[in-house]
Amino acid sequence: MTDIARHLAAIDELRARPFPDRPVSGPLLESGPGFHIADLRVSEDFWDADLARVAEVDEEFDAELRCLIQALSRRWGEPEAVDLTDHLERSALHEPVPPPLDSLCSYVGRLHAWRVDGRWVAVGVGQGDRELPIQLVAAIGEGDMR
Repeated sequence: MTDIARHLAAIDELRARPFPDRPVSGPLLESGPGFHIADLRVSEDFWDADLARVAEVDEEFDAELRCLIQALSRRWGEPEAVDLTDHLERSALHEPVPPPLDSLCSYVGRLHAWRVDGRWVAVGVGQGDRELPIQLVAAIGEGDMR
């Protein structure tokens, strides 16, 4: 099974999974009322990495994200681009940001999202800080993404 096929299977599993009544966290999955966030792939840490290595891994993750977006677009059409900058600014000002966007905006700048069967499905790549791993994430949620 290819990486993209595994990612699609993980997204399908998340879409079918009920949302919990209270927040639940695991090593690769965070869930709560109305959402799931899953790490589809996580790179190594970059504490002592040179910038060339970071750029190489970043490019690799962006390419994988593009392939995943293409696969999901074949299913559901073109995605909506969702810039999370406003959510990050509101969070910094201690204004309310709905979950899971409150968590995602701290390390993902942009999501590619589809509305499917009453939920939204989004994918993106992010990194919390230069030394931290790069993450390819999928999120499933209810309600508005704005």
